[in-house]
Amino acid sequence: MSPTPWRRLNRTALLGAGVVVLFAVAVLLGSYTVTIPDFVKILAAHLTGGEKIPGASFIVMENKLPRAVLGILIGVAFGLSGGLFQTMLRNPLASPDIIGISYGASAAAVLAIVVFGASGAVVSAAALAGAIGVALVIYVISRGDGPGSRRGNAAGNRLILAGVGVAAALGAVVNFLLTRADIRTASEALIWLNGSLNSASWERVGILLASLAVIVPALALLAGPLRMLELGDDAAAGLGIRVNVVRFGLVIAAVALAAVATAAAGPVAFVAFLAGPIARRIVGRPNLPASAFTGALIVLAADYFAYNVAPIVLAGTVLPLGVITGALGAPFLLWLLVTSHRKEA
Repeated sequence: MSPTPWRRLNRTALLGAGVVVLFAVAVLLGSYTVTIPDFVKILAAHLTGGEKIPGASFIVMENKLPRAVLGILIGVAFGLSGGLFQTMLRNPLASPDIIGISYGASAAAVLAIVVFGASGAVVSAAALAGAIGVALVIYVISRGDGPGSRRGNAAGNRLILAGVGVAAALGAVVNFLLTRADIRTASEALIWLNGSLNSASWERVGILLASLAVIVPALALLAGPLRMLELGDDAAAGLGIRVNVVRFGLVIAAVALAAVATAAAGPVAFVAFLAGPIARRIVGRPNLPASAFTGALIVLAADYFAYNVAPIVLAGTVLPLGVITGALGAPFLLWLLVTSHRKEA
């Protein structure tokens, strides 16, 4: 039995509350703990230019707080992107991780690092351009031009298959570039490829926040037609929806979300893939706000474990964020494939 709209709203609100709780845990607890009164003093001093607490002010305002805020924004962007692809294409495998968009960003970033010696903002810009460029290539390849299909209509299965093929080719390109690089350059590229919040700063937060401020309102305008697309292309067209135009707009929005998040922190594995199905099981149906909150929860929880718990368990070893999310995503993918096969049988 499907939950009522009121229950779905309550469950989505609980996910939002969970994000707030994990945000507080990330900022206040960990290797350096901060009390709530001290945090209020530090924040007030930073905003008003008052007296700062030596050491604590720097740790909170320049490390823990921007790291947690960037984690939320990245999780929201990946969660929305994955939920959008999966809802639009009606396939839980349709996420930037699976269909090659993250690989496009990775290949472009590694090319910039290995061949051109780029770093910082240049690598982020290359990743952004690579994600968008590969997405356009996949969309063009997946256009339905066969008998009985509509020209320009990116059918879901064709898009996923095209993305998987492009991802395999780009993965080979990344491996080739890494084998041709010297050890120091290759290590820098591997750090970026794993995805991490270690480079979090208020500048990155501002850029990502400004990007989401443009993309999310545009996505809100497309949310209504998206609900119609869930009924199928023919039903949506019968209701007056311009299917090809709407789908292209949704693809652009989803790609932009994944691209800006990848540019900010690297291709954090499987967040976009995990957020949508988990949110759907909690809420009871595809829900973009729930997917956004779930993505933020995954990133905050994984980063806290990687940055604070893993060094205790692994004798001082700090794991990249992408290692933790990848460890979560791989078994979930296998479980999803097994359960899907059972349903078809």
